[in-house]
Amino acid sequence: MAAVDTARAHAQAVLRIRGLALAAAALPAAVAVVLLAGRFTGRIGAPGSPDAVGWDAARWTVCAVAALTLLVAAAAARRYRRAVPPQTPAVPLGRAQAPELYRLIDDLSDRLEVPAPSAVALTPDCDSWLEDVPAPRPRRRARGDGGEPPAPVLVIGSPFLWWMRAGELRALLAPVVAGTAPAADPDIAAARRFLRALDASLDDGAAPAPAGAPGGPRPPRRGPAALTDLITDRITRRLLGACREHAAELERSVAGWASEQARGVDYGLRIAAQEQVGLAYAGWDRLLTRVALPAWRLGRHPAHLNAGVAAALTELSRRDRLADGYGSRLGDRPACDLLEEPGTVDAAVSRLAAELFFGAPASGGFRALEWADYPAEVVDAGWRARAAALQSALDLLAPQSRPGAPTLTRLLGRLADGDGERLAAALAARPDRTAAPAPLLEPVRTGRDVLVEHVTAMVCCAAVDTAGAVPGLDWLDGPVLLLGGVRRTDLAEPVAQAVEQGQDGPLRAWLDAADVRLEKPVRL
Repeated sequence: MAAVDTARAHAQAVLRIRGLALAAAALPAAVAVVLLAGRFTGRIGAPGSPDAVGWDAARWTVCAVAALTLLVAAAAARRYRRAVPPQTPAVPLGRAQAPELYRLIDDLSDRLEVPAPSAVALTPDCDSWLEDVPAPRPRRRARGDGGEPPAPVLVIGSPFLWWMRAGELRALLAPVVAGTAPAADPDIAAARRFLRALDASLDDGAAPAPAGAPGGPRPPRRGPAALTDLITDRITRRLLGACREHAAELERSVAGWASEQARGVDYGLRIAAQEQVGLAYAGWDRLLTRVALPAWRLGRHPAHLNAGVAAALTELSRRDRLADGYGSRLGDRPACDLLEEPGTVDAAVSRLAAELFFGAPASGGFRALEWADYPAEVVDAGWRARAAALQSALDLLAPQSRPGAPTLTRLLGRLADGDGERLAAALAARPDRTAAPAPLLEPVRTGRDVLVEHVTAMVCCAAVDTAGAVPGLDWLDGPVLLLGGVRRTDLAEPVAQAVEQGQDGPLRAWLDAADVRLEKPVRL
């Protein structure tokens, strides 16, 4: 219990800092009360005494300082009270939706002898943690008021449910669930609430309202309000600076205690589960960047991302040594079986992932997409959209901007003539009409990268139209070209030579070997 005592000591240190701040705000008012009482009783600066003038000046000065201090303290307290700590976007999971998962967590809480989480939520991320329930604003809680803080919510990364076995998930969640015991401590809970209020008030004061919010952007505050905000921000930063070391040690002690408490529950299985965490993270990242992102750009969101990550990790298990022993795990029960309707939950989490990692598409809203429709509605549609953009860029470079037929003969002629830089510039200047940017996932691409991508799409369209190729989906690499039922991975190098060096010979040889007709117009 030493770790708990250490955490409680640091929490009490944070609360002492809060108490000192309150005392500093009340001190000028207390001095003013004493001076006023001394004036009325005649004990301090009585009328007619030699020092009455000096005491009157001191009295009015202290009263003015006290009034200003109380005003600033009231403004800061109002701001802290109204600040809303950020909540992690997650899909709430009711007990009726996952009774077996709740029973697993309740059993785990009983074995650890800690309070059970108040609820469970899923997030499209490869992590799990406890998130405190925001207290209702009308209620006021303080240290020693006797009120118990609500149990935190257990947030589980959705890829874990679809990739891990039920036993592995229980072992992985043991140290997380163990953290509910320190969260129930009144001192630790009060310290955390105070720190979250400071953080939230500082973020709320610095960040303007989003442009799409009702009423438009928040206008900048001016005059006394701006001065009050400046003073409050400085006070908040000073408080956070004074609490920083104690807050870090508090969380470190809580994590250490939870880990030690969970050591006796499935410890050996937890070591194996931790290995699967790294594998799940790799597969989830590849699935989002290589598979989901092309669909999001077109306004479609795959409705079963978590089922896709299981397929991606199965494919990765065939390629990567990290997945050795995966076959022996197939006989164990998958954790997603703990849900009543895994498909419905997967669809909700997949929609949240699209909104969280990409944002709103340019078309105005996402449409659900089944994996069976991905090759036709994402791969082929994406290729043809890029081919159309490349054809528009070729038309801009034509004499008098005269449009020409969308053929590979025309494209290769331009590249051989050294027009790659001009085509790249024309594509870079062209606005992307398919979707909004995805800053969390979108890699930084040069003009040549964009041109390579568009030339590859044009070649793939020609192969589909004239050589019997079909678009396909690789769970780890995303859109692929299948020629004769075999994935072609040898197209990147000849395309790069044609774009970067103007050498179209290797690409022409590849097209001839694949029986692609250069002179036939591509269907856009």
